[in-house]
Amino acid sequence: MTLNVESPHQEEAGKSGFGARFALILIALLWASQLNGLVGLMGSNAQSQIAIHYHTTEIAWFTQISSLVGIFSTPFVVKAAGIYGKKRVLLVITALGLAGDLIAAVSTNYETLLTGRAVSGFYGPSIALVYAMARDVFPRHLVGPASGFLGGGMGVLALGGPFLSGWVLDDFGYRGVLWFMVAATAISLLALLFIVPESSVREARTPLDWVGGILLGGGLTSIIYGVGKGAEWGWTSGDTLGFIGGGLVAVIAFVLVERRVAHPLFPISLLARRRVWSTFLVTALAMGAVYAQGTVLNLLVLMPKIPGLSDGLGWTATKNAWVGAPTSVLLIATSVVTGVLARRVDSRVLLAIGGTLVTAAVTLMSQFHYGVGQLMAIGVLSGLGMGIVVALVPIMVIESMKPEEQALGNGAQNMMQGVLQSVLTQVAFVVVAQNSNVMKGTAFYVDDSFTNGFLLFAGVIAVATLLIALIPRSKTLDEVEVGQAA
Repeated sequence: MTLNVESPHQEEAGKSGFGARFALILIALLWASQLNGLVGLMGSNAQSQIAIHYHTTEIAWFTQISSLVGIFSTPFVVKAAGIYGKKRVLLVITALGLAGDLIAAVSTNYETLLTGRAVSGFYGPSIALVYAMARDVFPRHLVGPASGFLGGGMGVLALGGPFLSGWVLDDFGYRGVLWFMVAATAISLLALLFIVPESSVREARTPLDWVGGILLGGGLTSIIYGVGKGAEWGWTSGDTLGFIGGGLVAVIAFVLVERRVAHPLFPISLLARRRVWSTFLVTALAMGAVYAQGTVLNLLVLMPKIPGLSDGLGWTATKNAWVGAPTSVLLIATSVVTGVLARRVDSRVLLAIGGTLVTAAVTLMSQFHYGVGQLMAIGVLSGLGMGIVVALVPIMVIESMKPEEQALGNGAQNMMQGVLQSVLTQVAFVVVAQNSNVMKGTAFYVDDSFTNGFLLFAGVIAVATLLIALIPRSKTLDEVEVGQAA
């Protein structure tokens, strides 16, 4: 493995700021890191139209099927990135994502639409590679701000994404959303190709552990699928228990295989470090809940208000964007400040503050979600808390890993987060469906649905915040080793 570490001269040369070249790299990486989120946001906004157009109660799979493919492919993608280069592999999976988006855009039935979304799921592990590249290509003093900004890219997405989504959805319908996904992925592919340098950090070339990858990816995918179909099949049915139980057996078999193979896909010894497994657990649980609760929020604001049938607010996507804009601005600013503070302040303390604020915000939202004023006021707490949390995820993984482990670590954390997000999303649909009304094949939700959905996520985030106590103190961001391929 080759590792580039900046010299003192390089360190001082960049003290004035990012500079034009690093700024362009940061923008390109930001676009790549948030492409999944942009597609997910636009898809989430469009899911009401899609459900009504195709007369389906299985709309959850419009977003979930790509998550399943992303989770399954993650072990192979991060291993290939370590061997062949993060940029090279990122280009390959972005091209696959573009192909999937094209299939979805030209689809004429729900089955083909889901096929396209499944293919685009290969782009799922991209954020893990982007976070790892930030450590490799930026000088030491920029790694914290860059990582914080990339993590806080959720705020950039939340600020601009809804306006884009609202404009496209309101003027061109769900089909326009699908074609916008194509354009967004194509832009990312070009930016990665011409702007972002390749990381010089490599693992030794070893045989790929196909058995381990299939057991891990397949096992986790089976668990999520079983949870997703549990409400339909029955939670005690043979099919449900078969998929969930079979997935758990596969994951256990993966652990046993990895202990014995010469070149494991994911060294189990890595998870034996308390700092690593506790960081993964807390950040994956918190972020999985933060992202998944957006599903309930979008159902609340975008589903129609029909007395006796549906208690949605019936807003347009554009109105939703305007209401959420102040929260997004606050999230962006907070994430950047957090990235700077993390160079000196214990990241565990910052994460505890952020988790507490998000828990309070989601709890309040469960009780007060009936108008613009209530949602904007709660958005102040939400923006502050989520800005801290999203900025710290990549930073805490950096603090826990060696440079040569970074892609692997980000991949593992991203996979855990994806699994928890998918499971929590499916559980949320089950919770809100308990008080739903179905008419002409479409599910509509009453007020108790939204209240219970938000309380579910408030509880999960509260648990994640309490679990921060498990994370031992480690090196600060300024003390860890970084590289500079750029």
